[in-house]
Amino acid sequence: MEKIEKKEKRFGLVGRDISYSFSRGYFSEKFTKLGLSDHNYENFDLANISEFKALTQENNLSGLNVTIPYKELVIPYLDELDETAKKIGAVNTIRFKKDKLIGYNTDAYGFKKSLSAHLKKKHKKALILGTGGASKAIAYVFEVLDIPFQFVSRNPEVKQLSYKDLDKKIIKEHQIIVNCSPVGTHPNIHEKPDIPYQYLTKDHLLFDLIYNPSKTAFLKQGETQKTIIENGLAMLEFQAEKSWKIWGS
Repeated sequence: MEKIEKKEKRFGLVGRDISYSFSRGYFSEKFTKLGLSDHNYENFDLANISEFKALTQENNLSGLNVTIPYKELVIPYLDELDETAKKIGAVNTIRFKKDKLIGYNTDAYGFKKSLSAHLKKKHKKALILGTGGASKAIAYVFEVLDIPFQFVSRNPEVKQLSYKDLDKKIIKEHQIIVNCSPVGTHPNIHEKPDIPYQYLTKDHLLFDLIYNPSKTAFLKQGETQKTIIENGLAMLEFQAEKSWKIWGS
């Protein structure tokens, strides 16, 4: 791991293959604007979650964000979870409080804030594409909003749909479709989830958690069907600001 000059307030992102990270650029710019020269934000690219304990013990950290694939795997290394993170079963923010590591989930907050700008009465049911850590926060928000949802997976479990199950009837009944899978992320920008796009209408809302590229193949395809589209950038900004408040509380 690259060594840099230690600063008084060290923050960072834990994940794997995260050189593309939104968080480092966002917080570095934030610290500059606020004149916080003693604050630093780094990427901690871990090959395995087993490296997490040493990271937290040796680096004098003040707060962390967590991304794929460790949002669930990091939980056993934490001392406490806040109620929302406990209900979701995934963590993306860690607060260092004295000798304790406390896990939070600000993804749910970010998604709810971003989704609310587009939500209409006609949006009655949702499909969640993917079943990883991020999808759990999305499901939690739909539960809070009392919007019925179904997971779609390449390897569906009980009560989940496979991509092959998706037909005109299912697409018509589910007016919100959220891509929580990494399909379409840079550099594989021409890939998109395997759904029957021809059945989408102007009554549908397509939400992609991906922000790079800003308009994924998934969203572009929806746009040709006149759907409402939204990428993950606003959600990331909302969740980042929530993380910042948690670290300062």
